[in-house]
Amino acid sequence: MRWRKFWLRSNSGLLNYTFGVSAALIAAFAIAANYSHEDHTFVMRNISVPKLGIIAAALRLCGGDLYAADSGHPTELEHIVNEAIRPVMEENNVAGMAVAVTVPGKRYFFNYGVASKESGRKVNEDTIFEIGSVSKTFTATLAYYAQARGVLSLSDNASKYWPSLAGSSLDKVSLLDLGTYAAGGLPLQFPDEVNDHEKMIAYYRSWRPTYPVGTHRLYSNPSIGLFGYLVASSMGEPFKNLMEGKLFPMLGLSHTYITVPEDQMGNYAYGYSKDEKPIRVASGVLNSETYGVKTTAADMIRFVEANMDGVRLDETLQRAITATHTGYFRVGDMTQGLGWEMYAYPTDLDRLLAGNSAQVIFKANEVTRLTPPLLSQQNMLINKIGSTNGFGAYIAFVPAKGIGIVMMANKNYPIPARVKAAFRILTALDSKSGVTSTR
Repeated sequence: MRWRKFWLRSNSGLLNYTFGVSAALIAAFAIAANYSHEDHTFVMRNISVPKLGIIAAALRLCGGDLYAADSGHPTELEHIVNEAIRPVMEENNVAGMAVAVTVPGKRYFFNYGVASKESGRKVNEDTIFEIGSVSKTFTATLAYYAQARGVLSLSDNASKYWPSLAGSSLDKVSLLDLGTYAAGGLPLQFPDEVNDHEKMIAYYRSWRPTYPVGTHRLYSNPSIGLFGYLVASSMGEPFKNLMEGKLFPMLGLSHTYITVPEDQMGNYAYGYSKDEKPIRVASGVLNSETYGVKTTAADMIRFVEANMDGVRLDETLQRAITATHTGYFRVGDMTQGLGWEMYAYPTDLDRLLAGNSAQVIFKANEVTRLTPPLLSQQNMLINKIGSTNGFGAYIAFVPAKGIGIVMMANKNYPIPARVKAAFRILTALDSKSGVTSTR
C-alpha cells in the first residue's frame, strides 16, 4: 500500500496528514471534517451522520492509522477527546482545560479555551494549573521515599516526629492511619480560626476522636496534612524544600511547584469561582502538604507514566512510587492507598462514580481493613480527584494497559462530569478496536 501525504494550510502553519490510502480518502476527510482556528487543530465536530459514514469507511480502508503529524494527535483519538471534553466545558462554563493522554510509548496533548479570560491567553501543555488534592499523591510518594531510605516507618506513632502531640489523642496514632484518613474522624478542613502554626498545635492537642482508630475513613486535609508535616520533620527539612528541591527534580518535573516562581507567573492560569471571578488558591495551614501543588499537563502525564513504569528513575524512588499503590482498606469497591484510590480493573462507570461520590468524600465510612495490605497490582484503575476554589483536576491510569489521562481545568466543576469524561476516554483507549490499535 502506498503512503500519501496531505498538507493542510492554516493560520498556525502546515499540518501534515499521512494516509495509507489514495487521494479518495483525503477527499472524504476534507468533506467530513472542519478545521478549528480557535485551537489550531484539526477538529472532528458537528459532523452529520452521513459524513461520519464517510470517515468510518475511510478509516476501515487504512486500518484507522491516521495521525496529525505536527501536533502528534491521532485524529481518531482527537475526536474521542473532543466529544468527551467540549460538552463538559460548555455545560459547566469552564474557561480552559488541558488534557494529556498516554498510551504505550506515546503522549498526546489536547488544549481547550483560555488560561485567563482577561488576557485571552490560550491553554497549552505548559499552562500551570492548581491540582488541589491530587497534591496528596506527591505527599504519599515523599513518605514512601523516606521509608525506603530508612528515615521513618509508616507504623511509627505521630508523636515520635512531633513531641507536641505527646499526651494528645493523636499521640499513638500511626503515620499510616493519618495518611489514609483513618485516625478517628479528623474533619475535611481545619476550623476557620486555625490559621497559624500555634493554633494548629492547639487544635491537634485538643481534638477528640469520634471513632476508634483504623475503623472509619473520613477524608481529611488535617489528617493527611499532619502526615505530610511529620514526614518532612523526619527528613529534617521543610516540606516545600523537599518537594521543590528534591522530589520534583527526581521525577523530572521541571514545571511543578508549591510556589510558582516569578518568571513562571505568565504561565499560571487563573481559576474562576462560582460567580466567575478570577481566583487563585490562598495560603493556609498545611496547604502545601494537602492541596498546594501547581503543575502542567506535560509534567503530570510524566508523573502518571512514572507511576506505571518508573524504570528510568532512581531505584529507591521507583520502590516508593510502587508502594503508593498498596491498598490498606476498602470502602465499597474502592481500595484506599496512600494518596491514590484504586479499583479492580476492568471496572465500570457506576463503581468509579460511587468511589468518587459525596458519600465517600464528605461522610465517614466504615472500612474493611486489608490484612495483610494488598500489594501493588497491575490490574487496577488508579485515580485521584483534586479541587481548589477555582480549579478542578482528575488523574486516572491503568498500569496493566499502560494507559492514563490527566484532566486539569480552571474551574471547580462537578466531580461526576470529570469521572464520566475520563472514563469514556480510557474506555476508548482500552478498546481493541479503538485508537490504541492504530499505533
